Amino acid sequence: QVQLVESGGGLVQAGGSLRLSCAASGRTISSYGMGWFRQAPGKEREFVAAISWSGGNTDYVDSVKGRFTISRDSAKNTVYLLMNKLKAEDTAVYYCAATNLLIATIHPDQYDYWGQGTQVTVSS
Repeated sequence: QVQLVESGGGLVQAGGSLRLSCAASGRTISSYGMGWFRQAPGKEREFVAAISWSGGNTDYVDSVKGRFTISRDSAKNTVYLLMNKLKAEDTAVYYCAATNLLIATIHPDQYDYWGQGTQVTVSS
């Protein structure tokens, strides 16, 4: 079992930055693909970013390309999402997820473990 705990969310003005962290416990996540998803009020959960087990491959939803960066630190068993140039439409609860697949997958049904989420609110 893998337990995931997100942190780093909060309230930020448009144009600002936040760095989300996803700390894993129970198992090392070095052999897991990792992803970030988000869910805004009244909307379905959507893919944001993913990173392969090695960190060599990443994928992003078009709306965040060039603004968000996903990374991982195996020594800390942690995955990060650096979010720059935040927009009001980035407001959502952000979830970290881990997949037994080694790849960076955009499909939520391919993830096996989920965190509880952290709220990100961007004021315009």
